[in-house]
Amino acid sequence: MNGIFPIIKILTISAASFVVAILATPILTHFLYKYRLGKKIRNEGTTPIYTSLHKGKEGTPTMGGILIWVTVAAIAIGILFLTKTFGPDKIFSDYNFLTRKQTLLPLGILLFAAVIGLIDDLLGIFHLGRERRGLRLRERLVIFTIIAIIGAFWFYFKLDWDLIHVPFLGDFNIGWWYVPIFIFIIVASAFSSNETDGLDGLLGGTLLIAFSSYIIISYFQGRTELATFCGAIVGALLAFLWFNINPARFFMGDTGSMSLGITLGVIAMLTNSLFFLPFIGFILVIESLSVIIQILSKKFRHKKVFLSTPIHHHFEAKGWPETKVTMRFWIISGVMAVIGLILFFIDLKLF
Repeated sequence: MNGIFPIIKILTISAASFVVAILATPILTHFLYKYRLGKKIRNEGTTPIYTSLHKGKEGTPTMGGILIWVTVAAIAIGILFLTKTFGPDKIFSDYNFLTRKQTLLPLGILLFAAVIGLIDDLLGIFHLGRERRGLRLRERLVIFTIIAIIGAFWFYFKLDWDLIHVPFLGDFNIGWWYVPIFIFIIVASAFSSNETDGLDGLLGGTLLIAFSSYIIISYFQGRTELATFCGAIVGALLAFLWFNINPARFFMGDTGSMSLGITLGVIAMLTNSLFFLPFIGFILVIESLSVIIQILSKKFRHKKVFLSTPIHHHFEAKGWPETKVTMRFWIISGVMAVIGLILFFIDLKLF
């Protein structure tokens, strides 16, 4: 029974997260629609393709990502409270997954980034900020970097962690080089997640696959609490996706994409599996690369490579229905995540 209980714990918390999020959705949607916290579509002439494709979505409530991080936090803190209240010998303690060693940091960063993203969403809704639609890309990158620096110094100085695992080669202590690598991974995952959040269900499904993969990775590394934490995110993401598939009842918003992207990067570093992340989050990588390529091409070649970026808008502009783009990207994401997991297990057997 002891050997199978971690699996029961992960599945139970995942299911509980799904149920809590589903039950909480009517409350959230009532609030979002009542106060008209809807998405504003850019219409200043700089993005004509994007505007023409998505003008009909204007007014759809954003900030649906609240459903995910509030659910995860409520379950984690709620079970911890019950454990402290009734004592460690009760059943609640068996399901507690909030520990300093494995989950306190990712949960803290999830909540911190979620609040920053929530502020950005509100700035966009109420036409605030220098461009009157929230934070600019440069400002977001600065915020991503600040959060990444906090996490990097926590890992390097607090946890005394400078170990990088290179698949099929082994572990290497890289000293202070760990800090810039950590910052790059967190900023890249946050930026990529933010760029992918452009079609109904696209980011939700992509992250669902990524965090599910990290349940498996964490479990086989013996990090049961971290696997359970990922399970809680997966359960909440499933509930969110139920209402986010086309036509979306609400959008994830920066409060979801920013926080989940950063958390994904942190978990990749916690599991020392950063070289598997490009496979597990393949679509995220492709989305951000398309934006970078487009920017560089316009700057140095004065012409575009894609009709519109991120790349999902390129396929929309070529005539693909939104649902076809989303589901094909899900398939690609799933296949690449499986390849990443295969490589992980081969490497695990070797080391």
